[in-house]
Amino acid sequence: MSPVRPTILVTGGAGYIGSHAVLALQQADYEVVVLDNLVYGHRDLVEKVLQVELVVGDTCDRPLLDQLFASRKIAAVMHFAAYAYVGESVTDPAKYYRNNFIGTLTLLEAMLAASVNKFVFSSTCATYGVPKTVPIPEDHPQDPINPYGATKLMIERVLADFDLAYGLKSVCFRYFNAAGADPEGRLGEDHNPETHLIPLVLLAALGQRDSISILGTDYPTPDGTCIRDYIHVADLASAHVLGLEYLLKGGDTNVFNLGNGNGFSVKQVIETAKQVTGREFKVVEGDRALEIHPL
Repeated sequence: MSPVRPTILVTGGAGYIGSHAVLALQQADYEVVVLDNLVYGHRDLVEKVLQVELVVGDTCDRPLLDQLFASRKIAAVMHFAAYAYVGESVTDPAKYYRNNFIGTLTLLEAMLAASVNKFVFSSTCATYGVPKTVPIPEDHPQDPINPYGATKLMIERVLADFDLAYGLKSVCFRYFNAAGADPEGRLGEDHNPETHLIPLVLLAALGQRDSISILGTDYPTPDGTCIRDYIHVADLASAHVLGLEYLLKGGDTNVFNLGNGNGFSVKQVIETAKQVTGREFKVVEGDRALEIHPL
């Protein structure tokens, strides 16, 4: 009989990246409990596709967190629960500071009370702000330009302080742009509203959108459109499992960028989609906007 693997609490596990991480944990034989408030997550994804325990609740709910940790032997937390719309974070920053920052702080305090001291954090390249060098190294200055990025940077600083003060060990993954779906078709991207470029382009190719908009053609790039680094969501999920195992083996607090190191412009993504699908669709050039964002 194989030994029982540790139980991992995955917050936001009913969402896009979180659900792929749950699948990766299952494939590595971990037990998983998902905590999700289902504001953007999908119940059926957890209960019917992944078939793991779902606790419906919020990271700001300290009594719920205390009960959850007291009733289960949780070895580590993988934290994806956050709002991630950059434009909305500018127009409603209170929502983001409350959910992303206060929710995470409440979760960390509940972990400490339960003597759980291993934490894998879903951070973002948005903590860097406008890059001074490309590619961006992990020691690049962090100067976020929107509340979304600011909330993630605040959490990173809390984690560094909690390591020194309380011995809580963490791995922070600063994502670039997550894309793709489970190669076997079990999971995919289902955001409402959808703001990510690749699914929007594919919806246009399917005829489910009238057109795709290019938000800015005045960037200092070869074709004038924004260049982004895309990383497949399955690779993101695998990295989180590696980060978890690093901590479970006694690894120290650390930070890693997650990307592929190569950039692709908006026009390149659109042209590639046309070639792969064999479909033509309308492309509208517009001004820069905040709606499409890096994770």
